[in-house]
Amino acid sequence: MSDFKKPISAPDPWLSLKQFTSARIALGRAGMSLPTRACLDFQLAHALARDAVNIPLDFSGLEQRLNAQGHQTLSLQTQAENQSLYLQRPDLGRLLSASAASCLQRNTTPTPLDAVVVVADGLSSTAIEHHAEAFLNLLLPELQRKDYRLPPVCLVKHGRVAIGDAIAEHYAARLCIVLIGERPGLSSPDSMGIYFTYQAKSGISTDADRNCISNIHDNGLSYQQALKKLLFLVNEAEKLQLSGVSLKDETSDTEAGHPLKQANFLLV
Repeated sequence: MSDFKKPISAPDPWLSLKQFTSARIALGRAGMSLPTRACLDFQLAHALARDAVNIPLDFSGLEQRLNAQGHQTLSLQTQAENQSLYLQRPDLGRLLSASAASCLQRNTTPTPLDAVVVVADGLSSTAIEHHAEAFLNLLLPELQRKDYRLPPVCLVKHGRVAIGDAIAEHYAARLCIVLIGERPGLSSPDSMGIYFTYQAKSGISTDADRNCISNIHDNGLSYQQALKKLLFLVNEAEKLQLSGVSLKDETSDTEAGHPLKQANFLLV
């Protein structure tokens, strides 16, 4: 074959490994550089990640959709007054604003509640926009079937994970469930996480007291898988009266009563 008929991009012998990961491997080569498609894909992924962080979540639209599904909601705000301050001051995203505290005071309950469900935009508004409503439609009926007493779903603008502690403490709730947008990556700009805390206390609970269910998105953990893990943690926390590092997620260890065999694909 003459030189001008040779392919521009050299195939990568690792190409077969791409089926096992969304990481950027086996991208090919065009001379000493990457192929144009790989460069454009990277730029698109980077733009989507930046948008996920910077584009505000449409809380009003989310609230309307949840209300239409029959779910009561409560809109709250942290002390991070805008997106720029939210990104620069993580501490303010863990504190309720004065107006939010007043709103909670107007929504008190005579007796302690069982659980609170909090939805915060976090670092990916895209994740909450894409996944929160669908997951809540699965989660809330399950909690109601347990006869759990719940306040309205709290929608928190510019919220960090720990914002759920103050809300749970206000309602004297045993269980705190926070749905939040995770820091976007170049392969998953819309990944949602769930943080679960037993007996959360504002200013006292730490990350060691929480359980995290991560990577909930179309190419990651499904809503059903995430719900199964969360309900397992809820049931075990009620038995053991704890959460965090002392509470292990064992849902992946068994399936239909039998241990899962995890094979190394490199050895198959």
